[in-house]
Amino acid sequence: MTHYRPVARTDALRPDDALPLAGGWCWFDTVEVLERGAPPRLMPARDLPGGMAARLTAPRPPIAGMAMDAPRVMGILNVTPDSFSDGGQHFDPREALAHARAMTGAGADILDVGGESTRPGAATVPLDDEIARTAPVIAAIRAEIPVPISIDTRKTPVADEAIRAGANLINDVSGFTFDAALAPFASEHALPVCIMHARGTPETMQRDPRYDDVLLDVYDWLSARVEALTALGIPRGRIAVDPGIGFGKTRAHNLRLLQGISLFHGLGCPVLLGASRKRFIGDLTGTPVAADRVPGSLAVAVMAAGQGVQILRVHDVAETRAALTLWEAVRAC
Repeated sequence: MTHYRPVARTDALRPDDALPLAGGWCWFDTVEVLERGAPPRLMPARDLPGGMAARLTAPRPPIAGMAMDAPRVMGILNVTPDSFSDGGQHFDPREALAHARAMTGAGADILDVGGESTRPGAATVPLDDEIARTAPVIAAIRAEIPVPISIDTRKTPVADEAIRAGANLINDVSGFTFDAALAPFASEHALPVCIMHARGTPETMQRDPRYDDVLLDVYDWLSARVEALTALGIPRGRIAVDPGIGFGKTRAHNLRLLQGISLFHGLGCPVLLGASRKRFIGDLTGTPVAADRVPGSLAVAVMAAGQGVQILRVHDVAETRAALTLWEAVRAC
């Protein structure tokens, strides 16, 4: 199989034959051609096969009401006692609502509420506990704040209660492989979804993860999952994809995925990136405490925006929004 990675650019000096990347703020006139067992090569974008050219250039429909014409910031709201970065900080519903207010006030376009830690080594949370953590917080947010809400879960009963409480999108770190009923549920209720790649489960994912070619392996896995969900009646326009930084990947795997992340536009879906405060940033910057990884997280976010990534899932909303504002001001001047 041949893969095509658009070499994304944002320069104001744009050639006449350049193509828009996913109908957004980036353009490309060159493509990296990737084939297993062969060295990469470059070719003009005008030589792309017609179907792939359409996938790479077509504007992405709105997701959960958010237009995909600019980078969108997804604020992380973990209502857990044990998440890797902010476990326990927003476990109290009052603290969770206050943090939701702060993130939306700082510029979050969507909030991602999760009640089960998926850090390496984390155990599965009982259904009743996960529902009790998430549904009341979602209802409280919905009653006060007019912002899209994502439920970060692998489980249909949790998603059901979250949607009843006012959530708009299902974000599944297992790529809808953990619970066979979750994708049909999303289809039945016409919900947008995010498919994330993970190798193994949170309990096992960091035990010596290996790939033949991490970039192509993750792309092919996500492609297969997109096809599986579209076959169940979820249109491609309601699907976002996430390469799953840190989920069954080494530092080298994470860096390769970030380097080549524009490849995932070939799936014809918005791309979501969740790299905020991840361990590889700490390893590279010498910051063992997750809260100290904000500068590295901002660097990754701006880099991703420069490759056309539409949704950035972050802990530090105000800082990310400020970094994107400066990046956009320079890009547009």
